[in-house]
Amino acid sequence: MPVNASLLVTCLVDLFYPDVGVAVLRLLRRHGVRVDFPPGQTCCGLPLFNSGYHREAARVAARAIPLFARSEHVVVPSGSCAFMVRAEYPHLFPDDPAMTRAARTLAGKTYELSQFLVSVLGIERVETPFRGRVTYHDSCHLLRGLGESRAPRTLLRNAPGVEFVELPGADQCCGFGGSFAVRLPEISGAILRQKLDRVRATGADTLVACDAGCLMQMAGGLARRGEAIRALHLAQLLAQGDGDGRA
Repeated sequence: MPVNASLLVTCLVDLFYPDVGVAVLRLLRRHGVRVDFPPGQTCCGLPLFNSGYHREAARVAARAIPLFARSEHVVVPSGSCAFMVRAEYPHLFPDDPAMTRAARTLAGKTYELSQFLVSVLGIERVETPFRGRVTYHDSCHLLRGLGESRAPRTLLRNAPGVEFVELPGADQCCGFGGSFAVRLPEISGAILRQKLDRVRATGADTLVACDAGCLMQMAGGLARRGEAIRALHLAQLLAQGDGDGRA
C-alpha cells in the first residue's frame, strides 16, 4: 500500500526557501509517497515558545493540531519545527486532556525529513546526479532535541557522487538560534566565524544542513566572506535531477 504523508512546510521554507519545499515534495513522490499539503498552515509556535510566550504558543498549536488530525504521517523539513511538534506540543495543554491526547497523537506521527526517509520508508540510498565534496552541520534541535545524527549522514554517505567529509565541531551551534542572532549579534557572529573556518578547512564545496535557519545563517556568512562553498538543504541535494532541476 502507498504511504501517505502531509507536509508541514515551516515558516522559513515558505518565506525564504520555497525550493526546499518543492524538493521535499519531489523527493517523497519519487519514492512513492502520496503527499498532501493541509491548507491554513501557519508557524508551529516555536519562536513564541522559545521567547517564553507559552500560552500564545499553545494557541498556535491548538490551531495546527486539527489540520493534521487525519494525516497518516507528517513530514517536516526542519529539526527545529519537528522538535516543537514532537517534544513541546504534548505539554502545552496541562488543563485540557483532549488537546493533550490530540497533541500526543500528532507528535507520534511527525518526523523530520531524513528520519522519515530512513526510519519510516527504509530508504538509505537516494540516486542523485549531484557530484561533489560534502560536509554536514548538525542543527541543534535535530541533534539534541530529537537525538538524530545518523539518518542525514547515512543518506549523504550513500549518495552516489558524494564525497562525504566530517565537519569538526559539526555538533556545535552555527550561531543562529532564532532570535538569538538578533538579540546577541556579536556572539552569534563569533560562533558563525568559527563554524565557517571549520567548514572551509574540510575542503568541501557544499555544506549541507537540515534546517533553513542554519542555512540562512551559514549561507549569509559564506556570501559575505566571498566563499565559493554552497549551502544546501539535504532535500535540495537529494532531489537534484527531478523536475526542472532547480530543486
